[in-house]
Amino acid sequence: MEGLGITPGLLLLQILSLLIVFVLLRKWLFAPLANMLEKRRNTIAQGQEDARVAAEARANAEQEAAKIIAEALAKSAHIVNEATDRAEQAVLEVKAEAEKEIVKEREATLADVAEERNRMLGDLRGQVAALAIAAAQKLIGEALDEKRQHVLLEGFFSGVKSGKVVVLEGEKLSGASAEVTSALPLTTGEQSVLKKDILAKMGTQATVAFRVDPAILGGLVIKIGDKVLDDSVASKLEGLRQSLR
Repeated sequence: MEGLGITPGLLLLQILSLLIVFVLLRKWLFAPLANMLEKRRNTIAQGQEDARVAAEARANAEQEAAKIIAEALAKSAHIVNEATDRAEQAVLEVKAEAEKEIVKEREATLADVAEERNRMLGDLRGQVAALAIAAAQKLIGEALDEKRQHVLLEGFFSGVKSGKVVVLEGEKLSGASAEVTSALPLTTGEQSVLKKDILAKMGTQATVAFRVDPAILGGLVIKIGDKVLDDSVASKLEGLRQSLR
């Protein structure tokens, strides 16, 4: 070793110097560098963990947003459907109400027309009666007293003879309602007689309605259910026409 120029003291000094340098480097270089690398590694790991958490949060937020949007769309569709249904229902109700008003107006108009027609026919009844009495007087060749005139007119217009409704004699009736048709409007007294006679056969719970149809010419047509009692002048003339063929 001495031949190489290395003495023990020098070698020991160099080893000691290397140890000192190593200790210094380890303390002042390697340790900070290792700490820095560890810190950087931890920072990277934390960043990766934060990125993962952020990605999960974003995915959850997107799912929640999609859920909220879907619920909002479903709710808005439900609201639109309900509004559409209410609008359609409102239209139907308005239409139905309008149709009811139209029907009511039409019925009221028809009732007014029927009332006016019956009033005019009632006024005409006196003229028809005078003509009928005059014709009857010419046919029998003598004047008719007032009582006889009344009996003839009552029989012609109301179908009542001697206080009885001729067409009902011998008939057995049953039902809930009856409709009486005359050629001209009947007086209150004539209606009372007819109603009394009809209810006597049908029962007091039945109802009786009166209508006017100049086409039957005279006499009465009484309809009870499907049964029709026709004692009208028009029916008698038709029977006469058929018998003369």
